[in-house]
Amino acid sequence: MAEEQKVLTVNIVTPSGIVYDHHATLLVVPAMAGQLGIMANHEPIITPLEIGEIRVKRTDDPAREDAIAVNGGFMEVSHNVASIVADSAERARDIDITRAQSAKERAQNAIKTASEHNDTDELRRAQIALQRAINRINVKNHLL
Repeated sequence: MAEEQKVLTVNIVTPSGIVYDHHATLLVVPAMAGQLGIMANHEPIITPLEIGEIRVKRTDDPAREDAIAVNGGFMEVSHNVASIVADSAERARDIDITRAQSAKERAQNAIKTASEHNDTDELRRAQIALQRAINRINVKNHLL
């Protein structure tokens, strides 16, 4: 009988290209149904993702956990490969906290303006922008 593989390959791709490609022992993603943990030899699955943090426990350094901010997308797991296609994704180490704070402030101002003008479409866009900015800030602070 063949020995089961204990490694999961994790790939994260955005329209801009490959953001992440490593081997892992554990992957945690923000699925629509809640946090989903994936390990090697997981049954095939396809799931949509929400705005949130992806965490990857790497095989090359068991004490290391990578954090990646994603803004929606989906994940497919099959044959010990987790392929994530995200609208956008940013590794914690690459997040500019000043830029993320500015985006948060802009979104908060846009929410206030949209609320004052009863513009529901703009309000929804601003709320999503705020979620994304807060997610980036939280992922960056997770690294610290």
